[in-house]
Amino acid sequence: MYQGSATEEIVDILDRLAVGATPDRLKQVERAKDLALRVQGLMSQQHSRQTGLAALIDTARELTRPYDLSSLLTVIARRARFLLGLDMAWLSIHSPAGGESVVHAADGHISMVSVGMRVPTAGGLGNLVTERAAPVWTADYLTEDEIPRTDTTHSAVRAEGLRAVLGVPLRRDAAILGVLYVGHRQVRAFTADEITLMSSLGDLAAVAIEKAQRLGRAQDEVSELRLDASRAEDSYASAKRLNLVYTRLIDLVLRGGDLHTLVDEAGELLGGTFLVRDPSGTDLTATPVPGLDEAELRKVAMGAHPGGQPVMTPGGTWVCPILAGEEPLGTLILATDRPLDEQQTHIISLTARVTAVFLLLQQSTSLAELQVRSEVFQDLIHGEQLSARQLADRARRLAVDLSVPHVLVVARPENDPQGRGAFWASSYAHQRSGLKSVESDGIVLLLPGADAGAAGRTVATEFTAALGHPVTVGSAGPVTSAETLSEAFQEAQRCLDALTALGSAGGAASSRELGFLGLLLSDEPNAGGFIADAIGPVLEYDAQQGTELTRTLETYFSLGGSATRTADALHVHPNTVARRLERITDLLGERWQDSTQRLEVQIALRLNRIRHTVRARGGGLTARR
Repeated sequence: MYQGSATEEIVDILDRLAVGATPDRLKQVERAKDLALRVQGLMSQQHSRQTGLAALIDTARELTRPYDLSSLLTVIARRARFLLGLDMAWLSIHSPAGGESVVHAADGHISMVSVGMRVPTAGGLGNLVTERAAPVWTADYLTEDEIPRTDTTHSAVRAEGLRAVLGVPLRRDAAILGVLYVGHRQVRAFTADEITLMSSLGDLAAVAIEKAQRLGRAQDEVSELRLDASRAEDSYASAKRLNLVYTRLIDLVLRGGDLHTLVDEAGELLGGTFLVRDPSGTDLTATPVPGLDEAELRKVAMGAHPGGQPVMTPGGTWVCPILAGEEPLGTLILATDRPLDEQQTHIISLTARVTAVFLLLQQSTSLAELQVRSEVFQDLIHGEQLSARQLADRARRLAVDLSVPHVLVVARPENDPQGRGAFWASSYAHQRSGLKSVESDGIVLLLPGADAGAAGRTVATEFTAALGHPVTVGSAGPVTSAETLSEAFQEAQRCLDALTALGSAGGAASSRELGFLGLLLSDEPNAGGFIADAIGPVLEYDAQQGTELTRTLETYFSLGGSATRTADALHVHPNTVARRLERITDLLGERWQDSTQRLEVQIALRLNRIRHTVRARGGGLTARR
């Protein structure tokens, strides 16, 4: 039976006893009546506490379920609302960055207080809850003056029509995770039991929220581990497939298959056509690949060489260097209409490696031999300390006949950070039966030929066109023995440095073409060669015709280039001097009086006179061997 009805019956009995009672009897009845009402209040309070505690225990039981964070917060809001029989409840969680709190769940709302609403943490009831780490409440929010208001919170409360509001902290140890709010649309006071009950719910909610957050992080880690495991499985399966392809291609080579069969087999795997070229650009397979942009292929091939990986041209053709260590053996080209995934590009790399093995077997050349050849060439150009026997021994291992004239070229690309020049140089040396070495200051080439200047200009022109960047080239030679390679290398380097110092980056020159600068740069100045280059035709003409063009030139320069004064000094008619100067122009060219060539002519005349003077005294100027 409901406790209230029993109390009412007792009160009714006491009221009937009070009728006609004496004053003393009336006092006893009134006292009994007060005791009955107090007992009724205590029993009602006890009943409310038991009900609240039962609801709290039921809520705690429900919060132990494995909710995700969003669902958990919704359950907490709903439980808080019904626990006190109020109109609305909502939770806000503080942002990790600070400065605001975000509503994550709301129950009973009709307008503004909804999930995602952001509330500044400065000011407002929630800020007081966080600062005090204790409940804050008001019977009528709209008339409460002690609670600082914020535009966001005040507007939301007015829009929801709330009057009584209670906020309790979601507290976990010393940290405040957020605030749990309950509100009613009528003015009402909150009892101590209600505040205690909501505080307990807030503490339970904080524990459940932390648990849900940890569970979420654990689930995320599990998902990441599953993803990593899936990737590892995919990677293993991919590696297994690539190994099968590699084994299949290697077995084909070991069974004696030719290059055409090898690339046809690989082409079927990728749905395309492979073409193999040697370093000189010659096709080694006969399968036609129409529509190739050769200029584009050369440019991309140089870019692909440093990394040794397949690179796709803008036109959709794949290019991959065929390498034995750092030594290029050729280029692998794949024409296909299909887009390739990462595994298929690995198949291109595998095909290039197997092709390198095939070419090495076919040529009976090992990687060690290729490396030794390059090292031997480096020994020779840096061989100042080697004996003649050691130099001769190394020269034999180069498989290059140094008794035939060769020139030495040092080329320095001015802007080649990826090292594409090494690929071009290997191809260039291979085409011309020469040698290549990569030095810190540039690329060294030993090429058959007797004209160092012409070889340097050719290298500069073709190298610049291939790279798309200026290439500065110094050259020396010809050399016809291993003993002179080191000297030629140093001379070519000096020419390179001279061009740079003169601001002629991107140019090409040998010591002969540098004129008197070349004479100064040379270890063994070749005065005779310089004289012959500068005024040789004039000297030969005088010797053959018995003329005095050389004497006329000396007098002309000594008198400041005045033809009239020259005629007076030589005791000849001015017309005679004019005809002699015309003959000199025929012999030396129209530009012999330009500033640079004029200086070289004067130096050559002076050296020629000194040479004759020394010879007359029984000596001679040293000439290069």
